[in-house]
Amino acid sequence: MTGNTAFNYTASAQRTIRMEADAVADLEGRVGAEFDLACNLLLATQGRVIVTGMGKSGHIARKIAATLASTGTPAFFVHPGEASHGDMGMITAEDAVIALSNSGAVPEIVTLLPLLKRLGTRLISMTGNPDSALAKASDAHLDTGVATEACPLDLAPTSSTTTALVMGDALAIALLEARGFTAEDFAFSHPGGTLGKKLLLKVGDVMRSGGAVPAVSTVTPLSQALLEISNKGLGMTTVLDEAGRLAGVFTDGDLRRALDNRIDINETRMDQLISRGAKTVNPDMLAAEAMRIMEENEISSLVVLDNAGDVAGVIHLMHLLHAGIA
Repeated sequence: MTGNTAFNYTASAQRTIRMEADAVADLEGRVGAEFDLACNLLLATQGRVIVTGMGKSGHIARKIAATLASTGTPAFFVHPGEASHGDMGMITAEDAVIALSNSGAVPEIVTLLPLLKRLGTRLISMTGNPDSALAKASDAHLDTGVATEACPLDLAPTSSTTTALVMGDALAIALLEARGFTAEDFAFSHPGGTLGKKLLLKVGDVMRSGGAVPAVSTVTPLSQALLEISNKGLGMTTVLDEAGRLAGVFTDGDLRRALDNRIDINETRMDQLISRGAKTVNPDMLAAEAMRIMEENEISSLVVLDNAGDVAGVIHLMHLLHAGIA
């Protein structure tokens, strides 16, 4: 299949990008008192924020609802056509509605206006026509109009959907900042993502514990300690004193140094070989913080001590990598 080699695709793309960038730049000057009013209405909403729109505006509305929901403003999308056939039951007087329509006259949304007024639901609109029925019925109107669409026919929603999307992002971020929404709050909305794992996963969720923890005493000969290291597969072992408290650790690096000294592995005890002052962490510490400690100290494992100072487990670099902490 061959294309039109005479057509300048690059020039067309650059023109589209330029027109949409100009439309977004023009949007900044229209953000003011109505935008502040819309934000205050949304912050005061006791229920949910319902975002609605038809056609391409509906696709943008879905994205705005998703962005609001993930940044601290409970929100969901309702199709305006479905709302007229039962889904109005999803909307209550405690909610707020954000309605998108470039013309402000799309029948499926205009039909809902008397119902929303009867409920007493707050209405925020995004349109390109401040004199439209939707704009005039709104408690706050956000002007997202454009001089012309990027479409050369001035028909396909392009620049207008871009400005609506940007206005939705502006609302979401303004509300996020006003609420004091934190990275940890964001993580709760994204538990499956990398950020969610870094901010939610604790050392205690990942560590080896119980019988999986390699452990020998200070009087254990190296030969037996090597069996423990091999059986537990972590490349190290904890070494406990007579009271069962952590005396130190013995790692692969310690083993190499011991062998360089040509010691007798059957006679040499662990208290002669261990690394004392081992780096430790707490089960409640973020797993990402444990990863940072490992990286800074160029080690691959950490002993986990509980609040009483007893060995609770061991966390290894591979545990963190398998958990998606990287």
